[in-house]
Amino acid sequence: MATNVKRKKKKAEVMAEDGSMTLTGHLKELRNRLIICAVVFVVGVVVSLAYADRLIDLLTAMGRDYYEFVSIAPQEKLMQYFRVSILAGVVVTVPVAFYHIYAFARPGLKRSESTFFKLVMLLGLILFCVGVLFAYKLMMPFMLRFLSTGIEGAEYIQTTTSIESYVNLCLTMFIIFGCVFEMPLITIILSKMGIINPQLLKQVRGVAIVIIFFIAAVVTPPDIVSQCMVAGPMVLLYFISILLSGIFYKPKEDDDDEDDDDEGEDEE
Repeated sequence: MATNVKRKKKKAEVMAEDGSMTLTGHLKELRNRLIICAVVFVVGVVVSLAYADRLIDLLTAMGRDYYEFVSIAPQEKLMQYFRVSILAGVVVTVPVAFYHIYAFARPGLKRSESTFFKLVMLLGLILFCVGVLFAYKLMMPFMLRFLSTGIEGAEYIQTTTSIESYVNLCLTMFIIFGCVFEMPLITIILSKMGIINPQLLKQVRGVAIVIIFFIAAVVTPPDIVSQCMVAGPMVLLYFISILLSGIFYKPKEDDDDEDDDDEGEDEE
């Protein structure tokens, strides 16, 4: 009997009389979902540590023909194993986190909003992966080859780099291109919301290009070729975003006009 009373009290804390979830219920659900994501992250890191040497092999495969990798500090090699494992844990956790974000928000979404939410998350993951793959297969090999052999002469100089510097460069490029490839999706979302439009993007394209080259100069090695290699795809994606904005742009005035029409009909 006492057990049934406790269960009813717990249910009352979670569910309101109208069947909706209370604030306490939402907080408990959020806590449970965060715990699941944290567990997935920890398991992903632990499992990745067992394969950290293979992950490092994948990263260094692009530059082995041009560089000799060295570990300068005693802890440097071990720290890179941990960094790569943590990144792998994040990669494993992101899809799970996206699912739980959607599951948490789904009760408050309309059917059309739910479908749009799922498409955005799916396309976001795909575009980020495409950006990372683009950096791994095309940008990084070309950049590493140019930086090591682009200038003729001084063949007696041996090209070496610390494993920490190399991993930093790789991870930076992966994150940058993964985020940059999200630009079309972000443009579509903001255009459908009426926040940006193709005219605005065209007007500020000069400023945008300057900002793009500034970002490329900050994150790349200090040579003009590497900067152009990073900035080029970013500029191209910006112009693609302008085209997509023209396709998906939804003016706010349309919604305002509809509201005015509805108010006029109600008055009649």
